[in-house]
Amino acid sequence: MQDGTVRAWVDGWVVSRGAAPPVVEPWGYTVDVGLAQHVTRHVLGATEERVEEAAVRKVADAVTGAGVWLKVFAEPARVAPWLGSGWWVDPEPGCLMSTPFAGDPAPPVPDGYRLRTWSRGGVVRVLVTAPEGSWAARGQIAPTGATAVADQIETAPAHRRRGLGRFVMRTLAQAAVARGAGTGVLVGTPEGRSLYESLGWRVEARLTSARFTGDAGTRSPAGG
Repeated sequence: MQDGTVRAWVDGWVVSRGAAPPVVEPWGYTVDVGLAQHVTRHVLGATEERVEEAAVRKVADAVTGAGVWLKVFAEPARVAPWLGSGWWVDPEPGCLMSTPFAGDPAPPVPDGYRLRTWSRGGVVRVLVTAPEGSWAARGQIAPTGATAVADQIETAPAHRRRGLGRFVMRTLAQAAVARGAGTGVLVGTPEGRSLYESLGWRVEARLTSARFTGDAGTRSPAGG
């Protein structure tokens, strides 16, 4: 069974990253990205207990080229043993998250910082700089109708714990609402999860990210 939040994330991610439109497969989606270390990605459409071992094995076994990624929305300890040799599994599991947008007004720019926002190709980008012009924080969001996918949210190490991450997220949410989106979707890292949860985002599923290296000696951290 395909999960609607997964589809929303895939649709927004390809816009955010400028990837090819997703190809719908019986088990999920295939997206051509076109980078040397990220040629193509396969995304399983099911989440958590609905993820089937047979589907994961079928997709993984068919991959023969290095630089192909596999995204499965289930716990890495469960998924990794289903992957054969040649797969590297990210030891930092992510999570699929969503939130209803409240439509709050744009927040004020934090003292001492400067904000620039712009939109191109359907993607709204936010850049926060320090007074001298150095990069402090950034993020982007891709509205695709009723949903919008937040992506590449980052804060420079020297400017963390100053509320810039919250500011970027709230600014992006306001921009998405202005473009008709009512729900936000993202894939967060363990580091970013606490920030998103503090803003009302909830975890929909955990994420296993795996990349095919083509090296028969590669083993996943979970023993797969």
